[in-house]
Amino acid sequence: MTDDTVRVWLVERTFAEDLPNLIVLTYATPDGERDYRKERALQMPGGGGRETTAALDVDPDNLGEVSDPETRERYATEAARMAEKYDPDEAV
Repeated sequence: MTDDTVRVWLVERTFAEDLPNLIVLTYATPDGERDYRKERALQMPGGGGRETTAALDVDPDNLGEVSDPETRERYATEAARMAEKYDPDEAV
């Protein structure tokens, strides 16, 4: 992490509603107030896959606001759990 980035932790994996072969990875700040979404195509069997890491360091301009209080709380809880259990660059 640098002065120009914010660390976010993986808090959710979901399938895209309109594209069944697309996974949406949601990372959030430790307070759950901001999030970063990343879409990734599912890998074909036997193909080399990219690892999903426990955390990312992202440009603050790429973060969205989490407006729902329940979602913020859930994201904060999950970010804390991930930070306690994994190193930032560890594959999950």
